[in-house]
Amino acid sequence: METGLQARADEISLYVSARKIYPQAVSGRFRSIKWALLLLTLGIYYALPFVRWDRGPNAPGQAVLIDLANQRAYFFAIEIWPQEVYYLTGLLVLAAMTLFLMNAVAGRLWCGYLCPQTVWSDLFLAVERRIEGDRRARMALDGAPWTIDKVARKAAKHAAWLLIAWWTGGAWVLYFADAPTLVRELAVGAAPLSAYAWIGILTFTTYTLAGHMREQVCLYMCPWPRIQAALTDKHALNVAYAFDRGEPRMSLKRAATARDEGLPAGDCVDCLQCVNVCPTGVDIRAGSQLGCIQCGLCIDACDTVMGKIGRRPGLIGYDTEANIGRRSKGLAPVLKIVRPRTILYAFVIALVGGVMVYALSTRAFTGLEVIHDRNPLFVRLSDGGVRNGYVVRILNKRTMPRSFSLQVEGIPGATVEAVGAASGADGLPTIEVGPDTTRELRVVVAAPAPGPAAAATPILFRVVERGTDDSAATSDFFRSPAGDANRGARHDND
Repeated sequence: METGLQARADEISLYVSARKIYPQAVSGRFRSIKWALLLLTLGIYYALPFVRWDRGPNAPGQAVLIDLANQRAYFFAIEIWPQEVYYLTGLLVLAAMTLFLMNAVAGRLWCGYLCPQTVWSDLFLAVERRIEGDRRARMALDGAPWTIDKVARKAAKHAAWLLIAWWTGGAWVLYFADAPTLVRELAVGAAPLSAYAWIGILTFTTYTLAGHMREQVCLYMCPWPRIQAALTDKHALNVAYAFDRGEPRMSLKRAATARDEGLPAGDCVDCLQCVNVCPTGVDIRAGSQLGCIQCGLCIDACDTVMGKIGRRPGLIGYDTEANIGRRSKGLAPVLKIVRPRTILYAFVIALVGGVMVYALSTRAFTGLEVIHDRNPLFVRLSDGGVRNGYVVRILNKRTMPRSFSLQVEGIPGATVEAVGAASGADGLPTIEVGPDTTRELRVVVAAPAPGPAAAATPILFRVVERGTDDSAATSDFFRSPAGDANRGARHDND
């Protein structure tokens, strides 16, 4: 009995070693779209660090920059400060909702056309074809004994891959420093050690993932296929094989004979071109699968074959589960792009995007914080008046020095004095704040002898940039003696 079980266990393998996939070159509408998007996305990625943007004095001139040293992020005219981390939350929500919307409309569009893994794998595969040849030539080369020609081709391919991976890592670090300056420093060995380290890490990961792991990343490492399967519905467009038209499969001659005899014959001639061109090795005729990134290359391959044998294209195409069921019942197909889930995703995108745009367009470039002295809370003056002390912090978020006047509102006859600041022509303190910095100073507010007022009177501090209307305000309180509230005070006879 044990011998039989052991023999059975030996026949069953829990893990099947992955076979190497040799995607075949194909031309067509979807391949052209993928080439266009590849050139566009990689062109933006590699060139964007060198685009300049004039933000005025004391500001970096790089259009897109994540300045970790100064805790700033720049995207053309937009500047993000550390305290605005909520914009990152908004971007993550927008990215998630956009992925959900793309999935609800046409399945894994992101995976097939825009995912970095797909884009760089396509580029690496194009280099491989250029050096080693198309599918059959690469298979023959891998199966051939090692010769000088084989070594030369393999070495040239991996050298080209490493060069692309190196420039990919180099381009990434350029987003974190002034690109022309960092390029010069990298060339002469004067760049920070962290720059070389990150270039090395990203070179290794790009070379490994795009050159050696390719479809393994999509099948085993990426969580999106599992999430996408839970989000899709029967009205989402996905790459699908028309079973009602393609089955039963048979060769062209057998199909002609079967039709002459009045027997059913499908349009699929079982040429396997749809499998050969698939970058993940999926046979779409087996139905929707985890490995299908829905890039549409199998559509191009099948349409090419259908054209050669004189049959109409569309045996494989973007279709919905609902329409497949409708055609099996003899009903006309329908396309439902607008439905509750797409409306919900679009609404959330519009809402979050609108809130972010509004917040960016209305945010202030001046900040003000006030802290009341705790001990003493107030000081009695010799003339019967009361004085309160405060620590005022003014934030200048612009890249140029600015001059502010400080005033208080809420107490008639109150005067304000800022220690270390001159007085302007209007009698108000004039406070100079440097570019992109804060200034903290001591402020004293004095008021005439109080009447039967409350012990704490609300007041408003306001700073106004001289020459403009830019201002900031914050509220606090003015403490004065009321009734028997004499604790926490001292007398000042000066």
